[in-house]
Amino acid sequence: MAIAHSKLTSQGQISVPAEVRRKLGLGPGAVIEWVEEGGQMVVRHAGRYSSEEIHRALFPEGPPAAVPVEDLKASIASHIRKRHARGRY
Repeated sequence: MAIAHSKLTSQGQISVPAEVRRKLGLGPGAVIEWVEEGGQMVVRHAGRYSSEEIHRALFPEGPPAAVPVEDLKASIASHIRKRHARGRY
């Protein structure tokens, strides 16, 4: 269901309806971006990304290999010991 409608001017400009501006948190000088997703154009406030998009950017070849919990705990403990060693490494 459409929230609002905009009309294109002869110069290719549109006005962003007040309801859409409120929902996106847009104010004067805000930048919006147009993204093609699944055959549709999505308009969103620039700089706002979904966790899925961030994950794909960080791990383009898929999720990282799993690390055993014991290894994680050992690494954290080692880091804490080094950080609080008062200059003794």
